[in-house]
Amino acid sequence: MNSANKFRRGLTDGIPIGLGYLSVSFGVGILASGSGLSILQAAVMSLSNLTSAGQVAGIAVIAASGGLIETVLTQLVINIRYSLMAISLTQKLDGSFTTLRRMLVSFAITDEIFAVASSREGRISPGYMYGLALIPIIGWTAGTFLGAAAGELLPAAVTSALGLSIYGMFLAIIIPPARRSTGILLAVVFGAAVSCALFYFTDISQGFSVIISAGAAAAAAALIRPAEMESADEV
Repeated sequence: MNSANKFRRGLTDGIPIGLGYLSVSFGVGILASGSGLSILQAAVMSLSNLTSAGQVAGIAVIAASGGLIETVLTQLVINIRYSLMAISLTQKLDGSFTTLRRMLVSFAITDEIFAVASSREGRISPGYMYGLALIPIIGWTAGTFLGAAAGELLPAAVTSALGLSIYGMFLAIIIPPARRSTGILLAVVFGAAVSCALFYFTDISQGFSVIISAGAAAAAAALIRPAEMESADEV
């Protein structure tokens, strides 16, 4: 299969992801507009930062006039998992990946793109990864743009209701695994409790609240419900 065919295959595989991102990022655009960001600022933020949780936390820090260090630390805590995904994916890349190509592909690593790429049989070419990432990037940016535009045109009551859609997405992400694993359920409940305590009883900014809550939840789950190691003969 030549490079053009691999690129087209990547485009095809990326269409469902892009369509999903288009709807989800609409809520991000609504939230950004309600926090004072312009349509252009919201769209550029999505184009340069492909992460829903990171953007929601970033918008909260921006709205609260948080500092640069707070913003960087918040993004590091929330998005560090992408580094692990990228390291894992390097085992499937073919020999034509240069350092520059690896950097370009690493920018587009998201949960869904990683899942699709890692499930492919055989080695992955740069052309396939470029095609796989293109539609999701366009969908995420376009959805944010449309959401921010709607946020400036629609009544406040409507935009407030639409802005809740992004939190519905987060619930849809955490509820299924929390029902299957008590460790994950513990992390979710403990993290939410710490976040509420910090919000109501301290003056800690939202960015650092995210960092503290995430760290406390992970530590509590690791201590109380550590993951069981698989036996050596399991694959």
